[in-house]
Amino acid sequence: MAFSDDLLDDAAPIWDAQKEHPFVRELADGSLDPDAFRRWVEQDYRYLLDYARVFAMAGVRARDEATMTHLLGIAHTTLDHEMDLHREFAADCGLTPADLEAVEKTPTCVAYTNYLLRIAHEGSLAEISAAIYPCGQGYLDVADHMAELATEDHRYTPFIEKYTSDDFREVVGWMREFVDRCAEASPGERDAMRAAFTRSARLEAAFWEMAYTQESWPV
Repeated sequence: MAFSDDLLDDAAPIWDAQKEHPFVRELADGSLDPDAFRRWVEQDYRYLLDYARVFAMAGVRARDEATMTHLLGIAHTTLDHEMDLHREFAADCGLTPADLEAVEKTPTCVAYTNYLLRIAHEGSLAEISAAIYPCGQGYLDVADHMAELATEDHRYTPFIEKYTSDDFREVVGWMREFVDRCAEASPGERDAMRAAFTRSARLEAAFWEMAYTQESWPV
């Protein structure tokens, strides 16, 4: 079994919880509260800026040209294409680019982005590969599940289409291969990779909850 499959098997309860989360199910059928989606747009915009930074930092750490090219390419694609999509979502929610730049991260977003950046600064390249993998594979699997649940087009259909697109599948496929290559090259890092993957997967699940409950700072 590939190490990436082993990680996904371990995280099956987290994956199931994500798929059953009301944010996911309600987005799939179009009934999600627009304010909850707006909170997701705001926070995911802030998240993606740091997610791109992590890929760029991993690219600097890579020792071969192909891996460096892919990692830096994903960082660029995130900033160039995925952020454009978020700005389109934001416009539909009545948010301007200036509004997005002014958004304060919620506690959950702070926890997730700070964790990824710490791994990027202090962890090995293998740990980084495992820490970033749940976001890619998680969104693909959740969006595939949404596509199965959706019965008609609605305001959130572009979200489902984005994260089930061939381009996104290609990126996630490379991330999976990256995890497997790192696990094979550094078998002594597998426990650390497993821990990083699990922490990020839990934070992914918490991110849906943050958006659905429209989390804010208590004080």
